[in-house]
Amino acid sequence: MNKVFLIFIGSLLSLLFMSACGEGTNQNVSADNPVKVVTTTAQIGDIAENIGGENVEVESLMGPGVDPHLYQASQQDIKKLADADIVFYNGHNLEGNLQEIFEEINDKTPAYAVAENVPENQLISEEGSSSTDPHLWFDPKRWTYAVEGVRDGLIELDEENESLYTDHASEYIYMLDELDTFAKEKISSIPEESRVLVTAHDAFGYFGDAYDFKVEGLQGLSTDAEYSVRDVNNLVDLLEDQNIKAVFIESSVSERAINAVIEGAAKREHEVEIGGELYSDAMGEEDTEEGTYEGMFRYNINKIVSSLK
Repeated sequence: MNKVFLIFIGSLLSLLFMSACGEGTNQNVSADNPVKVVTTTAQIGDIAENIGGENVEVESLMGPGVDPHLYQASQQDIKKLADADIVFYNGHNLEGNLQEIFEEINDKTPAYAVAENVPENQLISEEGSSSTDPHLWFDPKRWTYAVEGVRDGLIELDEENESLYTDHASEYIYMLDELDTFAKEKISSIPEESRVLVTAHDAFGYFGDAYDFKVEGLQGLSTDAEYSVRDVNNLVDLLEDQNIKAVFIESSVSERAINAVIEGAAKREHEVEIGGELYSDAMGEEDTEEGTYEGMFRYNINKIVSSLK
């Protein structure tokens, strides 16, 4: 994000905060006077909606098909952030282009990086780099820490409803435990030698760690990373060596990268098909099962299992 744009953002936020001055934090929070919550991703928005219930009004900036790595905040987004009572974002540089904005608003509006609650010894770093993998929602056990982060943020803002937020968070964590059990049972039907997941970018590292999968992405942790002919050839080598017949596209990433791999394999007379589309950095459409965290996770598991077993 360039310096001129940052100065513009800072000036705009100052004006917006001045216009909101005197409104203060929500008092007597209820369904009629809900906490205004803004989240970056829908995955975090799903947590906030379930924990807050009728006491919150949640808006997620990044909808279906949106790539958070490349997301640029609009003037309308900045106004939403300025008008919010509380902001929840992932952290670990998932929303790299928005990081300066979160730092700018934090003096006036509490902003929590919920994925940064995960203990350091449970984090995965990109090979040969100090960059932390931000895609923690693909392991329900690790995602529990994000739930606790949302719960604690809401309680700090609205102590009177602490018991409600605590109860709802416990219910959500129970759902995550059930998802973990579901995943293990379904994945057990895939032969160990077939547990290789090839995708456009390296978004499934925590999934692989949790469920004993070898995971390979053509691009790195972020989709703004460029890939080379060498990267494509290395991935084609893997497909040939392990006789892998299916690769996966992602709902928030262009198919161009994966198509390059399929074409490279075809030149070596190794036939590879697209095993299906997975939800990686974004969930499905609103008002669908895949538009919820639970539905998105179950869909991915079913798609992976049906293509690889």
